Amino acid sequence: MLKRLAKTMRRDERGITGLETAIILIAFVVVASVFAYTVLSAGIFSSQKGQEAVYTGLQTARSTLALKGDVVAESNVGNTTGNASIIELVVDVTNALNGESIDLTGPSNDGNGTAAAGSQNVCVVSYADNTQRIDDLYWTATQVAKGNGDFILDAGETFQMTIYLTAVPGGVGTYKTFDIEIKPPVGSVLTIERTTPAALSAWMILN
Repeated sequence: MLKRLAKTMRRDERGITGLETAIILIAFVVVASVFAYTVLSAGIFSSQKGQEAVYTGLQTARSTLALKGDVVAESNVGNTTGNASIIELVVDVTNALNGESIDLTGPSNDGNGTAAAGSQNVCVVSYADNTQRIDDLYWTATQVAKGNGDFILDAGETFQMTIYLTAVPGGVGTYKTFDIEIKPPVGSVLTIERTTPAALSAWMILN
């Protein structure tokens, strides 16, 4: 009897040990599953964010203006009794990578060379040199060559922008280095840096 009882107890112990082992194994599987789900969710989230960043960067690049050709300046030489200065710049622009359309509806003129209050332009043009900065200059845009005749710069189109510098105090005279910033509503700023020559003529190409 004692031997049978002892054998029964040993079998019961083996059953308890097996049950404990099964519980521990199940616990490990559950914990591993939770960690795997967490890592997988984090990976999917990171992938989505990376995809959004790529699309945003591509949209920004495709919504950027590009300069096409020379920067031509007109001065008031022969039309002023004082020191001559540049009164306007003429540049041709297109969109980079033949990408997104850009609204080039120009502002209204406030009479002083800057955009009037309430202007509907979304593209802003600024002037800056080593002593001053003037934001929201008055400018106009005209479609040249092939296009559909509106004020939206589409892929493959070229617009000629005339930027007026009459709002610059003291004018833009000789040996003057300055920047023109053309800022579309979306995309990078097109910065044009030029220096005026030693003598101004009625029309000139700035380098």
